[in-house]
Amino acid sequence: MMRLVQLERGAERRVGIVDEPSLRLIDGYDSVYSLAQAALATSRSVPAVIDGCATDTTFDYDAVYDGKSDWRLCSPIDHPDEPARLLVSGTGLTHLGSAQDRQAMHGRMETELTDSMKMFRWGVEGGRPAPGQIGVAPEWFYKGNGTILRGHWAPLTVPPYAEDGGEEGEIAGVYVIASDGSPWRVGMCTGNEFSDHRFEKRNYLNLASSKNRTCSLGPELVVDPQFDSVSGTVTVTRSGVPVWSKGIVTGESEMCHSLRNVEHHHFKFESHRRPGDVHVHYFGACSLSFGDGIQLAEGDVMEVCFEGFGRPLRNPLHVDAGANAMISVRSLA
Repeated sequence: MMRLVQLERGAERRVGIVDEPSLRLIDGYDSVYSLAQAALATSRSVPAVIDGCATDTTFDYDAVYDGKSDWRLCSPIDHPDEPARLLVSGTGLTHLGSAQDRQAMHGRMETELTDSMKMFRWGVEGGRPAPGQIGVAPEWFYKGNGTILRGHWAPLTVPPYAEDGGEEGEIAGVYVIASDGSPWRVGMCTGNEFSDHRFEKRNYLNLASSKNRTCSLGPELVVDPQFDSVSGTVTVTRSGVPVWSKGIVTGESEMCHSLRNVEHHHFKFESHRRPGDVHVHYFGACSLSFGDGIQLAEGDVMEVCFEGFGRPLRNPLHVDAGANAMISVRSLA
């Protein structure tokens, strides 16, 4: 499996291949997006495009990863020219644990099913259709465009209007749309689908706006990863001391929806198949610190790690202490 990173030093951008304990730079392409576009244009795979472009220039990965280098790790995918042409979305209620957490969050008894639990059960019954068949649609949500994506060690922000902020350790798929409108998967990344769980808990209909937040990916994009059953760990550290940690498992065999079904129901929309666009889609979580009564605070570090997906993704939490100012709209009439 090839693992790629995007690097930035001032205005300079490069793509690197993870070759532990080093990062090896490639020539000719300054973004994963440009690599993917070249692969589409020449009917080759991304590794085939990279073949022959790898240089002898290497960096100490530890220094870059720990923030001790002039080079900074960026999100491993972006739309370099037009961030608004990258759509960030996700699928919820794909894992048994996520449904249980959501049911508990909204304080219902098992005999009094929430709409969330009903959707989850529909997924169990019809989310893994036979080849050539279309299964039941999963829950889908919009998070934002490419301006909300953050890389390794970049803060995830609780805005002034929010009530809370909490990690959601997941794996996300990365896609580009070809000139004929067909979607292509570039690879997958470790992700933190950061959300406002306290606001959502007030009422399920708050889900949409609770998701419209910054989120993170990386540090690595894995080309053609194993996604059957993937083990991982999510940890919250406060002042260098772990305050919560939990093992998680994701992947197709751990989900009630197949990957094919999730991808179909995302890309069935014509507006999601616009040539040249990029899509990042989070596949769901099964373990949240919020579900265990943990409230994150300024400076807490959220760490997400999955086996086979490279080094752990770490992001500190930042609480914007500014006033929740009224936004005024003026008329051009």
